[in-house]
Amino acid sequence: MPSILVTGSNRGLGLEWVRQYAELGWRVYATCRQPEAAQALAELAERYDGVSLHTLDVTRADQIASLAQHLSGRGLDLLINNAGVYFERWGKDKLGHIDYAAWQKTFDVNTLGAMRVTEALHDSLRRGDRRLVVAISSHMGSIADIQAPNDYAYRSSKAALNASMKGLSFELGADDIGVLLLHPGWVRTRMGGRSAPLSPEESVRGMRQRVERFTLRESGMFYRYDGEVLPW
Repeated sequence: MPSILVTGSNRGLGLEWVRQYAELGWRVYATCRQPEAAQALAELAERYDGVSLHTLDVTRADQIASLAQHLSGRGLDLLINNAGVYFERWGKDKLGHIDYAAWQKTFDVNTLGAMRVTEALHDSLRRGDRRLVVAISSHMGSIADIQAPNDYAYRSSKAALNASMKGLSFELGADDIGVLLLHPGWVRTRMGGRSAPLSPEESVRGMRQRVERFTLRESGMFYRYDGEVLPW
């Protein structure tokens, strides 16, 4: 049975990754900060035998180490680094109003969190059959695509995520582990808002197609959910 681990899986895109792979019969390790409060996730775990819930805050080294120990000796086919935060949306961070503590927190989750989890699960990925790390990025991390002010923390955290994952693709390539950077589109989640054009189901279905078609020649590439290559 192939296996997948999803961070930030209690709602939105993370929950949808869990649902779609559970329906496909995969072994799904669904992680979030408070699984005891994640009702929709618990319902999926009740419906599908292959889904298990695990406590994971991607900023907590102890929780990451505990999860890595739980998976020790097991293969992991697919890691979805989905956990993320976006504190300053809707223009809250104009000059004179920048919250630098929130900026540091954004980096801690969006950039360092993905690196921490990937590093800790390196051995499990090496033991897997498919061996792919997916980082949920954003077109807002594309420096070439910046055409407006604000969103400084989120933009920079995703640009840094892209750079670190691109570099990591060369190191992980020695173990035949791929790295794929994906922009999910503008999605109707708590982060994206109600006016977004895409449902989580549509976004994840598109991203899953990128995963299924992935080859190591694409490692380190940056795609939209629909397959369009995005500029750095």
